[in-house]
Amino acid sequence: MVATWESQRTVFRRIAQQPYVQWPVYDSTPLYDQTSLAGLESDIQIVSEVWFTHHEHDSLEQFICTLPIAYFRFEAHDRYTESTRYEMNTLFRVFVLKELHGWDHETALVEFLECHPELREQLELGRIPNQSTLWRSWHERFTGELRETVETAARTILINAQNAGVSVPRDPKQTLPQRGNDTDESDLDGQTVLEQAEAITDHISRVVFPAFSLDRGEGCEIHENAYWDLQTYLGLRENLAANEGARSFICESTRDRTPLGHAHREHIRDLSIAEIREMYRQAVKRLLDEVAETEQFFRAGIIAIDITEADPFTGDRSGHKDEIIGTKEKTDEYAYQWATVQLVGNAVPLVLDARPVRKGESRKEIVKDLLDSAEDLIHVDNVLMDREFDSQHVLEMISRRGLSYVVPKRMQTSEKAQAKRLLQSDQDRYETDRKLHLGKNEWHETTLIYRRKEDSEHDDHRQYSVFMSNRGGGFLSEYGYRWEIESGYRSIKRFMAATTSTDFGLRFFYFAFACLLYSIWRAVDLLVQVELTGEYERAPIVTADNTLTLLKKETGIG
Repeated sequence: MVATWESQRTVFRRIAQQPYVQWPVYDSTPLYDQTSLAGLESDIQIVSEVWFTHHEHDSLEQFICTLPIAYFRFEAHDRYTESTRYEMNTLFRVFVLKELHGWDHETALVEFLECHPELREQLELGRIPNQSTLWRSWHERFTGELRETVETAARTILINAQNAGVSVPRDPKQTLPQRGNDTDESDLDGQTVLEQAEAITDHISRVVFPAFSLDRGEGCEIHENAYWDLQTYLGLRENLAANEGARSFICESTRDRTPLGHAHREHIRDLSIAEIREMYRQAVKRLLDEVAETEQFFRAGIIAIDITEADPFTGDRSGHKDEIIGTKEKTDEYAYQWATVQLVGNAVPLVLDARPVRKGESRKEIVKDLLDSAEDLIHVDNVLMDREFDSQHVLEMISRRGLSYVVPKRMQTSEKAQAKRLLQSDQDRYETDRKLHLGKNEWHETTLIYRRKEDSEHDDHRQYSVFMSNRGGGFLSEYGYRWEIESGYRSIKRFMAATTSTDFGLRFFYFAFACLLYSIWRAVDLLVQVELTGEYERAPIVTADNTLTLLKKETGIG
């Protein structure tokens, strides 16, 4: 079907209504601008994930033509200095089309465009580029980073379309990017990846899940593993609650006895927050022990601490006002909040620990708690946090541990005045030392880094963002890694069982178990990449659905 104005509006309305998604991302974080390829990749992921769920959107070619990328400044990745016949954004769409079909040569692309005049018109091509023009554009005009983004974008589109039941020209898992000299002669095929992933998932599930215990005593008719099987099963299906899930689980499980939904919830509710967190940390420690055997894991060192919130709570919160505390954006809505510490950067993005956030808890208390957990598990060098953690007491506590930090600062009167002076002098970047008062004549020394955002919609001091770091501006580029935590949250919430319960422990357990499933996925992907290629890249070659399907087999479902 043809995408209409109404269908497109529906898609972008859905995106706008997702509480944890910001599109386009350059407008939501000061370290992405309109030239950031990582931001463009994230935008394509966000849009394609929703686009193909619309019943009228069953064409990959139409998605390529309609994808809104007019904001992106491709000229930053254009090696040509003189004007040309073909615009970069048009060529980008054309090469994504080529990658979607998996064509090795430009000739097939030219022939396809010749046979589809309507597509040419939508792409605003006019005249079809010949084979040599396309070859030069790809190899000489596009930067290497832009070529990688084309490949990543195509793979993202294929996976999201396939997940939505849309017909795709090739299986995105059949041809994977070559990594290193060992894979130059033959690409990895999807079956090889899945076979390796199955063996590793089997091993990891047997290592990790025993860390969880319900302490039910001996002689119980239903094996305890059945409860963890059911919880995993709930994570396999979107918006599946325990009662409905337990009924389906009876039919799909190979077990003779499985728990009922109310019994499952009762046992989970018997667990305290402290018990859940201890079990989670033990499970993650076992997971880390597995991945720590690889050389690639020791890229670890950068962690991100953040707070996420559940969907707004619309029921009666009487008696739960210290737990259902509101939203980070200070709206009139209420929600449960959870804090996490995750590995980011070049390391495998595991959730090291999670905790609930209660009314009255200080940010310093939350950060200290999560840092204690992280440092018990791994070596930490640098801490990335959002501006809600820009307290001088938090920063001092991090510095006293010998760690570096990068945190955005909320602009007060003095920062606004400095930004205005920088604007008047047309200065893009500025660093200055600052002492923050701790009380009792004690001070925390930090560096303020002012950074101007390109093509800002503002014409005043809001063109600038201010960051704080105890290691100077050299660490500022690392803050871009913090965006990975938002991407991780979207996947984690995909793995959560649904519930309307106000029970705080139950709610937290569902979130923590989803964090564990997410971490298992990323650990499996790391081990598969290392086993098959000898290297690790952050873009996964094993999908979340692959891992959950394998866990499903492992837990006796299906």
